[in-house]
Amino acid sequence: MRMTIPEDIKELALIFRSNGFSLYLVGGAVRDYILGKDNNDYDFTTDAEPADIKRMFRRTIDTGIKHGTVTVIFRKKHYEITTFRVDGDYDDSRHPDSVVFVKSLEEDLSRRDFTINAFAAELPDGKIIDLHDGMKDLKRKTIRAIGDPEKRFSEDALRMMRGCRFSAQLGFSIEKETENAMSDLAGTISKVSAERIKEELFKLIGSEYPRMGLEAMRITGLMDVILPELSSTYGFEQGGLHREMLYDHLLLALEWSTSHDYSMTVRLASLFHDIGKTAVRAPGKDREWTFYGHEEASARMVDRIFRRLKTSNEERECVMHLVKNHMFSYTPDWTGSAVRRFIKRIGIENIDPLFELRIADMNATLGHAPDITNLYAFADRINEELDMESALSIKDLKIDGRRLIELGIKPGPDMGKILSELLEEVIEDPSLNTPEYLEKRAVSLFQSRAQ
Repeated sequence: MRMTIPEDIKELALIFRSNGFSLYLVGGAVRDYILGKDNNDYDFTTDAEPADIKRMFRRTIDTGIKHGTVTVIFRKKHYEITTFRVDGDYDDSRHPDSVVFVKSLEEDLSRRDFTINAFAAELPDGKIIDLHDGMKDLKRKTIRAIGDPEKRFSEDALRMMRGCRFSAQLGFSIEKETENAMSDLAGTISKVSAERIKEELFKLIGSEYPRMGLEAMRITGLMDVILPELSSTYGFEQGGLHREMLYDHLLLALEWSTSHDYSMTVRLASLFHDIGKTAVRAPGKDREWTFYGHEEASARMVDRIFRRLKTSNEERECVMHLVKNHMFSYTPDWTGSAVRRFIKRIGIENIDPLFELRIADMNATLGHAPDITNLYAFADRINEELDMESALSIKDLKIDGRRLIELGIKPGPDMGKILSELLEEVIEDPSLNTPEYLEKRAVSLFQSRAQ
């Protein structure tokens, strides 16, 4: 089998060949070509050492020179090329103590994680090389470690998370011996940096088959280490309208979000929206459970999880905001001011994601596409307010800080409180949003505070 190779890469390979070296495409791009998937994230390996690569090309970047990686700038494109190597011992389950350059493609491929990632395509002709029965595993839809799985995972514990992520991306099962090794070594994932774990976890959640990846994490015990809050929802009873245990409810909500191509923020919120139920469950009437305040508890858990994973503040705050507000309850008798206050509290940019989260939650509860007539009606009310350009934030007021200074109100906490009070009045009655009223009212509020 041969892989179709772009012309620029063929030219790149011919330069290596003319200098007495070989160049190969390796890893995911080759695997995805065999599977018929698009993947232009090319990784290259060569028997040329970094000094040789730098001598062949005028423009290079020492991307990871310590580990044999040089980026070549060729035809205005960047190509990351790594010398054949084998890794030394991994005393910390994260980084090799040493890297040894070798001249054998076979040795280089044998150090990789899974058979389906150990393909190589010879350049420039594209002939695919499979030294570890990766093709058979692709046909079996199986993720299998190369050689001794315990050795592979002892070298780099993150490979266990990568296995779960590939399961989620490809819809593949993890081979039993590989799975057993993951179970035995799950605790060593704690040695891996939070940033690396977060990257793999978010890729898993953003994949086409997230349930498969999360189930692999649960079965092997990785979830107990990385997401104990989610692990504790397994077998947790909800009752009431819910047909499923809490864990399955959360995964169903995530699957709905995935199938409808919702944003990563909504997918994360779907997975964690009810996670706090484990902290607030209490007995109710007729042998039912109550979960008062579970949205607040869930938001607090999201805060803890995302801080532990070292996510960005924006990622953490966006997901927390959706989770905290997912239990909104609109009825047709809401006044215009109630609708405006909802928009102000949620933020215009968060309305659509919040509605998507609600729909995912409803679907996971009912087991079928929900009746969202009431949500459509609420959306119409919101759009009416937006079309009227109602004041929904301080910047929408017909007065600003500069004018307040001219009126004798100094910048500081008092000014901020006065602007907030003016906004509340205007949200209640939009006709008050005039310079004349706001100036008079601002002075009145300031004088009352000064007394």
